[in-house]
Amino acid sequence: MKRWMQAGVLIFFAAWLPYLVIGLYLAGEVHLFYGDALSRVQAGQAVLFSRTPHLSAIGFVFTPLTAIVQLPLIALSPWIPSMTTEAFSAVIMSSAFMAGSVVQVSGIARDRGLDRLASTLVTLCYAVNPMIVLYAANGMSEAPYLFFLAWAARRLIRWVSTDDVHELVVAGIALALSYLTRYDGGAAALAAGAVVGWITYRRRDPRKRIPRALVDVTIVVAPAALAFVVWAATGWLITGDAFAQFTSEYGNAAIIAQSGGSGSSATSEALGFSAMEMLILAPLLPLLALAVIAYRARRHRLAPLAPGLMIVAVLAFQVLTYARGSTFGFLRFYMTVIVLAAILALLSVPRRAPIPVRRLGAHADIPGTLPHPSALRYRLAATLAVIASLVALPVTAEGMTSPKYAPQEFALASVVDPQPDSVDPKYLDEQRVVRTFSTERALAEYLDSLDLPDGSVLTDTVYGFAVVVQSARPKQFVIPSDRDFTALLENPAGGGVKYFLTVPNEGRGASDAINQRYPTMYDNGAQIGALVLEARNQGVDQPDWRVYEIVR
Repeated sequence: MKRWMQAGVLIFFAAWLPYLVIGLYLAGEVHLFYGDALSRVQAGQAVLFSRTPHLSAIGFVFTPLTAIVQLPLIALSPWIPSMTTEAFSAVIMSSAFMAGSVVQVSGIARDRGLDRLASTLVTLCYAVNPMIVLYAANGMSEAPYLFFLAWAARRLIRWVSTDDVHELVVAGIALALSYLTRYDGGAAALAAGAVVGWITYRRRDPRKRIPRALVDVTIVVAPAALAFVVWAATGWLITGDAFAQFTSEYGNAAIIAQSGGSGSSATSEALGFSAMEMLILAPLLPLLALAVIAYRARRHRLAPLAPGLMIVAVLAFQVLTYARGSTFGFLRFYMTVIVLAAILALLSVPRRAPIPVRRLGAHADIPGTLPHPSALRYRLAATLAVIASLVALPVTAEGMTSPKYAPQEFALASVVDPQPDSVDPKYLDEQRVVRTFSTERALAEYLDSLDLPDGSVLTDTVYGFAVVVQSARPKQFVIPSDRDFTALLENPAGGGVKYFLTVPNEGRGASDAINQRYPTMYDNGAQIGALVLEARNQGVDQPDWRVYEIVR
């Protein structure tokens, strides 16, 4: 066990340091940011450094774990401003979690006793997958989500062979944390409960099947159920919305409605789009899955594949929500298929060592265990697993250059291969995506230069989060999480507010609190403001800005 832990530490640092360096370069030099990452940093900043700091400022649209993990790093921002202004706290968080997911994938290989060459190549293909590298470096929630799913899958695979209750306990904790990272973690928890119940029911004495199955299902599902109830109750008590992601004007449903839909006009079109997204990320997964299922079915050893069904449930949830127009067709939403492909590749190679057992009396030899494989069969299976993993790399890299299938990732091509003199329309579009949030950064620097007192600039965080988080003086802003926001919105001059930071009253801007209270503020100052500055946005899907000085 000590040797395995040492190997895990080495693998973690071997993955984390390159991820971290790439992330710091993208954030600090290129200034390539993703909206959700900046929004979570701003939420953590509001908890610690807003005018009225409090924990509920973390917000309830996103689940809280990603922002909570960043709080110790954000607390360093008075001494290291880049933790917030450059989103370094998000980069450190995502790179560490993604390195952790690499450790879990390699751990599945170590658990199965696979030789070093096969396990290293499959793990390396996972670690250097372009999508894995990008989302390790950009501060998004995909990294912790993949880590928790990989962790849970590894523990459930171990439990299938050992019947060790400790594995179920750890898997349950991992699934609860996955729900606190992304809402679709709930689908993974439900699927894991079904898998555990089915396996326990089949392997137990007929007289004890039902009670034992109920106990095992409770162990693996209870932590996620507790996380679900506590988070929903907390949101309801504080905001009046138990599920703000779906009911709040800041949630996905409202964003999609304000943006004119998710982009899917028909169910068949949406299903085809989702299938293409998954094939971009794991092109040989269907063939690999069929081969593994057929091979194991002949040997009555399908149970170790069952934990993969919880990742299938996550993918099915994403496909269903996109087909119903409840979410966007982003390539990152299907990234769990990369983990699934890596797990299936490792499970396709016959096991060469028993799974380690922590609990005395645990069943180390479950009926249906595969016999020791011949050298030829092992080499053939290992070769096929490596090929399936290798093929994904160029296919994913090429797919990420498509504006249709990778609208959030295709701009990376202009960072990897800069062409300053190019006038190609696609390249210019890529550059505009890279410049997203550059206008907000310039606005933050302009407002900082005015040396304003606290509470001088009122803005909503529908779009304003990108200005607030990139400012070195967050207390100069009045934001919706401040306890006196409504009062100052009603009487700005009386409360010391000097400026309104406004966006057009259209699209998502219609939900902006300033536009709801003063519908003509952006157009003419609503008879209380004088235009001071107008900034045409240089980024994609971001609004133009106007700064009005409050004169009445």
